[in-house]
Amino acid sequence: MVAAWRRSNQGVLKPFVELRYKLATNITIATAPLPGWTEKIFPELSSEEGTARFWETLFDICRVNEKDPIKAWEDHFEDLDRRRHYLNQKGYAGLNLSGPGTDLKLGLPKGHIWQSAQFTCQAGFSFSANIPTEEVFTLPHKDQTEGVVAITKPICIAGGIVEGAVLTFSRGKVIKASAEKGEENLHKLLEADPGHRQLGEIALVPHSSPISQSGLIFYTILIDENASSHMALGSAIRASLEEGVSMSDEDFSAAGGNLSVGHLDVMIGSGEIDVDGVLADGTSEPLMRGGEWAYDA
Repeated sequence: MVAAWRRSNQGVLKPFVELRYKLATNITIATAPLPGWTEKIFPELSSEEGTARFWETLFDICRVNEKDPIKAWEDHFEDLDRRRHYLNQKGYAGLNLSGPGTDLKLGLPKGHIWQSAQFTCQAGFSFSANIPTEEVFTLPHKDQTEGVVAITKPICIAGGIVEGAVLTFSRGKVIKASAEKGEENLHKLLEADPGHRQLGEIALVPHSSPISQSGLIFYTILIDENASSHMALGSAIRASLEEGVSMSDEDFSAAGGNLSVGHLDVMIGSGEIDVDGVLADGTSEPLMRGGEWAYDA
């Protein structure tokens, strides 16, 4: 039933999703504790205790408990902005990721743009689309992913939990997928839409992020994606490609952008993941070591 709802929901919401990815308007997605969800995260606590703990946790990971929360967010935005500017100046042709169970090579399309926490919508308003947010991200070339990657945190697919997943890519597509738990749900996702077998996003997040350091799994992508570096199966964000917002679907796809009805982030980072940026001449430079930034910005 959940899977059927998801398929129907994706079709109905497709126009909204397209407007969102074209930055047609400013939005912010946030969250709050709900009955059932709180018990899932803090099963050892009573409902009342769990809700109080959940709020306190959200205040921590959203920097509300900082002495000056606004200054903390401004500093955080500036740090992410410096890092994306560095990556955009480098203009890497690809990324190599390595770690336990992971040996993955990603191509980056010409004209790709690294984004971070803040965006500017078509009306000129600056906004942060997600709270919390820890990522610097862009789109990989949909046809240039090779190798194997281990999914490092549980993901929720069609109402079920998938754990211990491993994906193998060839020529940009998932050709093999396995999981220690929930493998059937993983396969259903990959079969639901051709675009789900290709990537639409690659995001770098340090292992020391507040979400990661909480030690919790939140079972919602809004928060869990900010715990580690991640990638998305499905649609690419058009603003991550030069002229991507104004391109036709055909031109966007030809340039390397992935088109799909869905966009599911899966976590691939940990304290053991290394990431290198690959230049056009084939030489590589360290971007992350042991899950932490390896360059100054």
